[in-house]
Amino acid sequence: MASFEKSDKRTHYCGTLNAELIGQRVNVLGWCQRQRDLGSLIFIDLRDRTGIVQLAFDADTDKAIFDNAFGVRAEYVIAASGIVRSRGEGAINPNMATGEVEIAVDRFKILATAQTPPFAIVENSDVKPELRLTHRYLDLRRPDLQNNIIARSEIVKIARDYFAENGFIDIETPNLIKPTPEGARDYLVPSRVHNGKFYALPQSPQLYKQLLMYSGFDRYFQIARCFRDEDLRADRQPEFTQIDLELSFADEDDIIALNEGFIKRLFDEFMHMPLETPFKRITYAEAMDRFGSDKPDTRFGMELTNISDAVKNCGFGVFTNAVENGGSVRGITVPGGASMSRKEIDALVEFVKTYGAKGLAWYKNADGQISSSFAKFMSEDELNAVTNAMNAGAGDLILIVADKNTVVYDALGALRVHVAKKMNMIDKNKFNFLWVTEFPLLEYSEDDGRFYAKHHPFTMPFEEDIPLLESDPGAVRARAYDIVLNGTELGGGSIRIHTTELQTKMFEALGIGEAEAEEKFGFLLEAFKYGVPPHGGLAFGLDRLVCLLLGLEDIRDVIAFPKVQNASELLSKCPAHADPKTLDELGIRVIKDEDSE
Repeated sequence: MASFEKSDKRTHYCGTLNAELIGQRVNVLGWCQRQRDLGSLIFIDLRDRTGIVQLAFDADTDKAIFDNAFGVRAEYVIAASGIVRSRGEGAINPNMATGEVEIAVDRFKILATAQTPPFAIVENSDVKPELRLTHRYLDLRRPDLQNNIIARSEIVKIARDYFAENGFIDIETPNLIKPTPEGARDYLVPSRVHNGKFYALPQSPQLYKQLLMYSGFDRYFQIARCFRDEDLRADRQPEFTQIDLELSFADEDDIIALNEGFIKRLFDEFMHMPLETPFKRITYAEAMDRFGSDKPDTRFGMELTNISDAVKNCGFGVFTNAVENGGSVRGITVPGGASMSRKEIDALVEFVKTYGAKGLAWYKNADGQISSSFAKFMSEDELNAVTNAMNAGAGDLILIVADKNTVVYDALGALRVHVAKKMNMIDKNKFNFLWVTEFPLLEYSEDDGRFYAKHHPFTMPFEEDIPLLESDPGAVRARAYDIVLNGTELGGGSIRIHTTELQTKMFEALGIGEAEAEEKFGFLLEAFKYGVPPHGGLAFGLDRLVCLLLGLEDIRDVIAFPKVQNASELLSKCPAHADPKTLDELGIRVIKDEDSE
């Protein structure tokens, strides 16, 4: 191995070499993708983050350099210098950006050798994720993953530029904060100095960005790291990044228009795709009624239909009981779904059970052959009323859930998307944005017998709904808004409460008394005494945003060092046991869980 010297420094990245550079001397650095020994010829494909270029060694190459190149293996780190030349017509590789040229090498160094890697460094690897994540530094050498991380950086730059141009100030907020009593679980950090007390890692910069509005900064922006101790899934990690903003003297229309401008800029500069604004807006109530979801995918139809009135007096007890008990009977019509086999329909029945439904009623007319799970319980007129209400024709499949509304919405909302994917109804080239507005301010937990904030306890209710905080809290609408893309929530925000009186009412509706409010939020309530401007904000999930723009399924593919489903990192093997001396300093005793061990 040779040392790295000034004369070895890069003049060009591998992927930037082209026919315009023929005849010029270049220095390139990178990793060996592969070496091909053809006897009197040796070719090395050299890779860096921009691409691959071919290094050529032939009869004109110095023998010592030729012999050195002969010993090169995959993932060796190389410095090479030479003259760019044409490959010649018969040797051009149209599949490579640099396929017209190669470097005739006359200076060559092996800077580091490498063992054979546990998997090939190639795009779209089908190696098990666990192996790739254990060797993430190798995984990140793959061009497709590197491009994802580079794309993420470009998106962040566009965000910084856009919001700076619109008067936003980039301000960092603390990562060691007071534990929060509401929402998801906090990650706690013990204090050595204040024995027995804990910091929390922020689930969001919410309170601090509001305090910045109280401080007169007017427009705040941050690429914010956030942490939530919750179960993972494909679009969720225990630590994640938000494009976070807050602004004063603004209402919903101002905030929505501003962020539509950001998305439009993003599509112009990053996607190179025109985007029409303003985006469609629908209320939470409409979203649930039509799609069974507060983050609906509008790239396809198959909307929910409420047939409660059509079946409330029918002969099928499952339907009538649901209506009598205050629930509803709703369904979706699957165009061409009558082609599904009984086995496929049975699988759909099991699918909705995972969302709390007791079952799934179905009806299909396949070339005049009627088959159904409920037809025998209903008269011909009643069946006709159902098919007419569902706007179903020959060849269609009707799928119905009857239960309390929350179960009906959850089950049918998920089933609608599941069937659309199964039937290839979704145009993956579409980007359908919409805003969902007027969320419920509060939601009731039957388990705890109390209301919780749907978003957070600092969200402003609609003024006309404020009297309902005492008489009918569940009916209060929030001045909250989510931006949705293709069935995924990209971000959300709200107008915030800015008076002591209303914030106190909100705490009372949540069952938080004066003493508890003072203990948990005293610093915020104290700040209210000194003049708080009307304000609101929004946060985008950066990881999800990048994922959707790149057409990826898993946010781990846009995060350099992600966690796996049990919130551990396979590369560094964290979390890990702490040194007993450190625990003693923190005043912490660990109780071993034998099952866990």
